[in-house]
This record gives sequence, C-alpha cells and structure tokens, in this order.
Amino acid sequence: MNGRSPKRKGSAFERELVNEAKARGFEAERAYGSNGRALGESEEVDLVVQGCRIQAKRRATLASYLQIPEGADAVVFRQDRGPTLALIPWDTLLTLIERNDGF
Repeated sequence: MNGRSPKRKGSAFERELVNEAKARGFEAERAYGSNGRALGESEEVDLVVQGCRIQAKRRATLASYLQIPEGADAVVFRQDRGPTLALIPWDTLLTLIERNDGF
C-alpha cells in the first residue's frame, strides 16, 4: 500500500470525527495536514473538540486488550511506570464533554 491511501484514510477519519462533534453542536476543528501546530497545539494533535485535544488513529485491527468487552463501559490500562489511561467509546467522550461544557 502506498503512502497516499493511509493518509487519505486517516484524514477521512479525522473529518468524520469533526463532523460528528459539530453535529452535536460542539466547536470542532481538524488540524491542517494532521499537524496540531496549525492549531497552535502540539504536532501530535489531529483535532480539537471543545478544547479537548485529540490524536486520531484508525487501524484495520486493534490489539485485543484495546477492545471494550461486552458489558463493560471502558478499558483502563497502564504501561509500567506510566500514567493510567482510559479507553472509552467516542460517543461517551462527546457526552462527557457535553455534560462538562468543554474540556
């Protein structure tokens, strides 16, 4: 696969996320060229939704430990000596942002 197809796939995913956020009434903007510096943020930031800086990744498959099992709301994990992280569905994140009026 050449480099253009993955870039298009990633850009389309970023636009999809921005459009979903805007449809819920949020301020949302995608960084030009997927470079957060275009938004005055870290280079790794792909989009900003109500002040929440997001890096978007789309993969054909995810590691099994990154799959939220049926009956669970989130997956929490930590790398040794690293911060504890939580994986939640996109819709849940948007709901949390909405309830807290931004990030």
